[in-house]
Amino acid sequence: MNKRSRFILILVVLAVCALFLRPSVKWYFGTPDEIQKVALSSLEKIKDESEKKAREEVALVKEMANKDANASLDKSYSYVVKAAKKAYKAAKKDVPSDMNLAAVLSAFSSSSELQSVFENYYRSLYLKAKHNYNSSVKLGLDLSGGMNIIVKADLDAALAKQKENSEVANPDAFKEQAMTQALETLTSSIDKFGLTSPVIRQQGEDRIYIEIPGQADGESVNSIIQGKGSLNFRLVDENATNAFAAYYASVGPDAFKADGSLADPSVISPDTEVFGYYTKDSYGLDQRIGYIAVKKQVALDGNHVKSAQVSRDQTTGQTEVNFSLDSAGATIFADFTGAHVGERLAIVNDNKVKSAATIRQAITGGNVSLSGGFSVEEAQNIQKVLQTSYLEVPLKIESQQVVGASLGKQAIHQGMMALALGLGLVFIFMIAYYIGAGFYAVIAQILNMYIMFSVLSAFNLTLTLSSVAGMILTVGMSVDANVIIFERIKEELALGKSRAAAIASGFDNAFWAIMDSNITTFIAALFLSQLGTGSIQGFAVSLAIGVCSSVFTALVISRLMFDFNTDVIGQKKISIGWGVKQ
Repeated sequence: MNKRSRFILILVVLAVCALFLRPSVKWYFGTPDEIQKVALSSLEKIKDESEKKAREEVALVKEMANKDANASLDKSYSYVVKAAKKAYKAAKKDVPSDMNLAAVLSAFSSSSELQSVFENYYRSLYLKAKHNYNSSVKLGLDLSGGMNIIVKADLDAALAKQKENSEVANPDAFKEQAMTQALETLTSSIDKFGLTSPVIRQQGEDRIYIEIPGQADGESVNSIIQGKGSLNFRLVDENATNAFAAYYASVGPDAFKADGSLADPSVISPDTEVFGYYTKDSYGLDQRIGYIAVKKQVALDGNHVKSAQVSRDQTTGQTEVNFSLDSAGATIFADFTGAHVGERLAIVNDNKVKSAATIRQAITGGNVSLSGGFSVEEAQNIQKVLQTSYLEVPLKIESQQVVGASLGKQAIHQGMMALALGLGLVFIFMIAYYIGAGFYAVIAQILNMYIMFSVLSAFNLTLTLSSVAGMILTVGMSVDANVIIFERIKEELALGKSRAAAIASGFDNAFWAIMDSNITTFIAALFLSQLGTGSIQGFAVSLAIGVCSSVFTALVISRLMFDFNTDVIGQKKISIGWGVKQ
């Protein structure tokens, strides 16, 4: 590879790494704590907070206008002024030359329009911060504090119970479906805490790994994990739904107390209660799109559901959700639907309305078909909700570990101190022993760490204490590559070769020695990352990344720095150690 190609390659790599690292930098260094706190909560809480901030901003702007309508908004409200100008143009009105408070308020026909501008701003602000967090390097529980739980799903027990009700044609497929449903149920249940980005993923064939950063009540979490989601069918009360919608439009999230109950129960009739109406968003998470009032009396309990599947109507081509009921459920459902034709029936899962379809006719025989212009994704989500009633998978907590936040901060401090001290001592040694060439090694080391953190950010990997240990080991390994190169160059200089010839021969002779040692280390790290778990896996991943980045910095970046001083600056001699004669 010639010098120009090497230079272009380095620029491309550093530019790509900058893009990868940008979300982490923006999250940890450019996002205020109060915005981080909201961004780390659920989408539902982000929506509530955006609405709350919007109402506060509207009240503040009106208050300022009452004091001095001719005053101008602060520069931080430039987005409001921009929206006001756009509103004037949309209404085909002249835009005032002086966009003072009076002019801004006049641009909007109602307070709700102005509130929408503020809400859009804060929603965008919080979601952008959440996106940066999702794309950044995460801190593991040993650094951030929190709870680590491993849960075992008894798939054999779930299969045995299902066989009591109906024939299971493919046991392996059933177990896979049951495991997927267990993950879905746990995710939905734990999300009710509004916890900080819990991590829930399958581990092996029948285990579920759960990470809950921050402070969480262990007993409450355990009861949720070992509990079972409740599912039932209830009649929608349209009058109560409309009454609550009007009430919520005036007071917003203040309609609820801290415990989730209504602040003013008289808004709806005593025999009804209000639940959020949820659909899945583009992230696969529950997102509230409104509220629905349903009767407290349960029309049909979910325990009567035997199976559920998604299909397509042969006549209309619409996606449907079909589910079957046991004999007792079929009788109850036939009587109920016959008495409430034309009304809406809600599927309520863990106090969340997941579907509200209109009853077209009495449904007899125990085979129910839900249709309503569902997309495939919506139908699959409803299917998963119905599955919670019959795919009952016993869960058992195998291990649980809690790390305090103070211990996490101490671990971060100690780990960073160890990394900084290791780098510092290596820098001092390399400069003291190899003089000018030592500076090249220092620059290569800095870029090595930069590339490592960029790759961690690019793949949204988690930084743990074991990962820091892998980085510290990488520091020594990458310096070892520089030492091999420098010693080879010194040997060539001792033979009387020129600077350019000594550098070329030194890198060529050191190439396979460096590659052999790093390839064997990479293979070992690769196997550890695949076969190991927990801290071993974290160590192996950071080591594997470090091996690749250190080889690149030692053989490509260091070589370019030597060649630049030789061919561009025109140096004839090389500073590479005490007593080296040229």
